[in-house]
Amino acid sequence: MIGSPRWRQRLAALGPGVLFAGAAIGVSHLVQSTRAGAGYGFELLWAVLLVLLCKYPFFEHAHRYTVATGESLLQGYARLGRWALGAFMLVIIGSAFITTAAVTVVTAGLMGALLNVELSLTVLSAILLVIILGLLALGHYRLLDRTMKVMVLVLGVLTLVAVAMAFAHGPAGDPQYISPHIWSVGGVTFLLALMGWMPAPLDIGVFASLWVLEKDKETAAATTMDGARFDFHVGYFAATILAVAFLSFGALVMHGTGAEMPASGTAFARQLVDMYSSALGSWSRWIISLVAFITMFSTTLTVVDGFSRTLDRGLSLLSSGPVGPGVVPRASRYALLLVAVSLAIIAFFMSNMKALVDVVTVLAFLTAPLVAVLNFLVVRAPHVPDEHRPGPWLTALSWVGMVFLAGFGLVWIWIRWLH
Repeated sequence: MIGSPRWRQRLAALGPGVLFAGAAIGVSHLVQSTRAGAGYGFELLWAVLLVLLCKYPFFEHAHRYTVATGESLLQGYARLGRWALGAFMLVIIGSAFITTAAVTVVTAGLMGALLNVELSLTVLSAILLVIILGLLALGHYRLLDRTMKVMVLVLGVLTLVAVAMAFAHGPAGDPQYISPHIWSVGGVTFLLALMGWMPAPLDIGVFASLWVLEKDKETAAATTMDGARFDFHVGYFAATILAVAFLSFGALVMHGTGAEMPASGTAFARQLVDMYSSALGSWSRWIISLVAFITMFSTTLTVVDGFSRTLDRGLSLLSSGPVGPGVVPRASRYALLLVAVSLAIIAFFMSNMKALVDVVTVLAFLTAPLVAVLNFLVVRAPHVPDEHRPGPWLTALSWVGMVFLAGFGLVWIWIRWLH
């Protein structure tokens, strides 16, 4: 029963999983899933569902470990050895700035399209990031939590309405159109890019771990394992449903139309909105624009917060050594650094949005086996209580996931460089 103490406890635990969904439902969904549908119709639905299944245990471990031990995943990595934490932080440092730049430029392009302004992407990105810094400085975790619950709910409802309209309208493209061959260098590279950020890079499991601890501190109450797993599953289910929804968007509205996705962030945003509204009717334009903007704004907000917290806690642990509560947070300083470097990337190094997204998503997939192994080891460490360790089926799925992530990366390396 919803009113039972168990359900009240579960609903009270909602927060970190919703933030995870907000971080995950972004470039992987709006850009990559839409591109998959636009280029291949529904042919790549299997890839989306397969990678969601194979990544599931490693994201689940973030919630499980934190609730079982009261520590973040970063502290768990430090327990494995400085090599583990150091390797993970190299992944984070290598991805944080370019990832933030990639999600920001897509969001800025959508903001320009939504407001119909002609400012440069750099100026739009700067305005957007200043707003995000202000939100994080004013509200910290509590405002982030409340904002994301509303945004993910609105996003889910609007997206499903738009998909239903697209299905009612029917495919807009040529039914005789033949999709390009996926098992080629270009096809496998795109497949890897699609799966690299689907539903998100594995390293953002640490974000969820830190958010669980922050929620417990804000509410002065420890999250139960049942509540944490319910919270995680709500977020992961939302990310799964919307991944399928955005692929359906691309398949129904863009597949077989001959449209090419522009490299520019602003041009991409305008074309996306224009094609959806022309296929579904001009009256749907505001729905499509709002869905796209909420999708990316929620991602940018949570990415800036999550990377800032991770850089703060991870580098503090590396410099101080002990596995304890940590030092006084310096996340705000890292948020400023993250924003400054990301804006520099956007201003000076980003001439092709589509190529940037592909590079960062491929790198995410190639580094995923390392993060998967670390999460597999840490949740089975001796200090984790036996009753909170993964059971047989989750262990078996973890092995399948590690083999899949490593194996597909090797296939890409073979096709790209050795074939």
